[in-house]
Amino acid sequence: MPIKALNRGIRLSLMIVTLFITSVNAIADAQEAPTIFGDLTIGPQFSPDPLTVRGMSGGSISGNQVAGRTETATGPCTGFVDETPDHTLVLTSKFDYLKLQVQSPEDTTMIVKGPGGSWCNDDFDGKNAGIVGEWLAGTYQIWVGSYDKGKYLPYTLQITEVK
Repeated sequence: MPIKALNRGIRLSLMIVTLFITSVNAIADAQEAPTIFGDLTIGPQFSPDPLTVRGMSGGSISGNQVAGRTETATGPCTGFVDETPDHTLVLTSKFDYLKLQVQSPEDTTMIVKGPGGSWCNDDFDGKNAGIVGEWLAGTYQIWVGSYDKGKYLPYTLQITEVK
């Protein structure tokens, strides 16, 4: 076999392998799961709406210890959470209306600390925690809790501007 034909064959084989690897990587990137314990930065009219992130609720620290109180205008500071927040939400502008709601197969609680104070909730919609209202621009720390100390449960946190 002439060397020129052999070189062409090797180059063709390398191109095919490169295309295959690139295609496999593109498919893997397209099938990534939603963010787990993600930090978010959003402004008004964000997309997609609702925005969702996933996590595991629970921990060993009392919710009222993290919130620094037992009750807020949005609900009781109950359950158990981790020492560090599950999510950090940065709002680039003021929101006249924003809703954060947990979706979980088990009973959850929520604590949010940010500009203006701390807010807690339990049983916003059934056994799912949530907080809705006007939000100032700034950084918010979000904890999702469980009722049993050390029990971790899967959840999805939805963030929406839709009333």
